[in-house]
Amino acid sequence: MRRALAGLVAIAASACAPALREPPPVSNIAPGSSGARSAAELLRAADAAWARRADPRQAEAAQALYLDAAAADERRVDALLGAMRTMAFRIERDKNASVRTGLAQEEVQLGQWCQRRAPSEPACDYRLALALGQQARERPATGKDAPGRMVALLRRAIAAAPALDSGGPHRVLALVLLRAPGWPMGPGDPEAALGEARAAAGLFPESAGNQLVLAEALAKNDSPDAARAAYRKALELATAAAAAGDPDAERWRADASAGVTR
Repeated sequence: MRRALAGLVAIAASACAPALREPPPVSNIAPGSSGARSAAELLRAADAAWARRADPRQAEAAQALYLDAAAADERRVDALLGAMRTMAFRIERDKNASVRTGLAQEEVQLGQWCQRRAPSEPACDYRLALALGQQARERPATGKDAPGRMVALLRRAIAAAPALDSGGPHRVLALVLLRAPGWPMGPGDPEAALGEARAAAGLFPESAGNQLVLAEALAKNDSPDAARAAYRKALELATAAAAAGDPDAERWRADASAGVTR
């Protein structure tokens, strides 16, 4: 999980391409293999495939179904969010760089459509921020303006729905502030990052991801003992999540184990 989140904001300060461009229609991104199924039917099938996402084929199937549902009904935001969530999951696991790059670009495009369909939906802001971070990592040329855009999107999500994704807006903002260049090149600020990490862990202390980010922020703020304690807590939570079958648990456990021994 640490790689999955921290990697979102591995920004290249020398990049020069815009992070956002006019997106193509959703129908151009969707595979168009829905047959005669309605958007609601496609969504049900997508949710079922997402529940089996530990199998890469099921993750890919879920993405296709969510995209077809989003194309079938232009009012649906849940289908766009489902597709973006699935793309984010796949990007962190696919070994093919060109596949990851293509997914990241489409994820950003869907985030733009999400905002257009539901301008006041905080989940759209949150998911677009995540997408911009992943795109910046996979395509460093888009990284110059990504951190500032991410900070604005995440602050807006925090104001409207701080509990989203188990404190995700605070958690991801902490990582942006930890990983982005500092002033004047970017918004990086380790001290402010610690405040955001504490906010995420305060909302959901039983989230291994939140404890991992808190540990990293504590370490960056010269609190090694507290950081190790947070890593130990993350390891305990990740071990329990692995026993429960969470697909992300092994990554959390590996990151937490490395942190404990550092």
